[in-house]
Amino acid sequence: MYARTATAFVAAVLLGVGALPISTADAQTTADAQTTGTSTVTGLRAGSARTPVTEPLNPAASALSTVPVVSAATTASAASTMPVTPADAVAPADAVAPVVFAHRGASAYAPENTLAAVDKADMLGFDWVENDVQLTRDGVPVVMHDTDLRRTTDAEEIFPDRSPWAVKDFTAAEIARLDAGSWFGPQFTGTRVPTLTQYLDRVERNDQKLLLEIKSPEIYPGIERETLRVLRRKGWLDRAHVRNRLVVQSFGADSVKRVHQQRPDVTTGFLGTPPVADLPSYAAFTDQINPSFTSVSADYVEAVHALKGAHGKVLRVNTWTVDDATNAVRAAGFGVDGIITNRPDVVREATG
Repeated sequence: MYARTATAFVAAVLLGVGALPISTADAQTTADAQTTGTSTVTGLRAGSARTPVTEPLNPAASALSTVPVVSAATTASAASTMPVTPADAVAPADAVAPVVFAHRGASAYAPENTLAAVDKADMLGFDWVENDVQLTRDGVPVVMHDTDLRRTTDAEEIFPDRSPWAVKDFTAAEIARLDAGSWFGPQFTGTRVPTLTQYLDRVERNDQKLLLEIKSPEIYPGIERETLRVLRRKGWLDRAHVRNRLVVQSFGADSVKRVHQQRPDVTTGFLGTPPVADLPSYAAFTDQINPSFTSVSADYVEAVHALKGAHGKVLRVNTWTVDDATNAVRAAGFGVDGIITNRPDVVREATG
């Protein structure tokens, strides 16, 4: 392992790009994760950093699509802040830097949600990576953002008669045949869609941490239980991982509740901007309220921080998706605890 230097940021190192074969163990049914007593969950600011390796930006980064913005219901009044110019986009020296999460990996520089993106985040010096989990037709959790395969794979070419190419309509073996890298750049040709098992193996190898999103739970009955099953089988539900290296989030409040009910020790997050009046009800089953940047304000962050979450700690706020220095400084000024970004190096430079 590499030596670590304590700083305000979180990070990890080990470079490696590639894909692994689908494990047949992914499709096996094993015992469900058992509910355990609630344990203390540490905060997410503390961490360490290693010196990152920098490379030129990938020209294909501009093709990256961002997560759709969730419309907020009633939010706290927008903070009245003066516009920040790029020249001013540097956080105050005494500010506590937000944790930086590499959104779908370092997805401005490598194909999103692939092992290449995990490794790029690692090479840049970031511990926390975010991903999206869905289920195949045969019940295998795979890492993919869109609910169909068209944008980030060659599914239309390989399976021309399988419209609308929904993830849920393909087996894990079929998805393993797809090229998930060429759309981003020719140097990533042959990159595969990882199973959750493969993804966890890579994050573990890199000594990274995981912000796992359960994607579209309404179309995947039982996805929470199956995701937890894989996490448990790969050792990610032991005390060390649960306390320091894992957060499970979703846009579906009921999905977050199910995770909390099945594994009350796991840190959870709700993606969205609930009305301030409703925040106490969310605090009963989640530890984080993670709103879009377009819907967050200093007043809203203050309202969230006024409450304690499911583990008796102050509710945390991680906002998304912020890719430029100006808005990174604005988000940090709102008092958010974390920033989810496709360009983690840009956010670190602006807020650190």
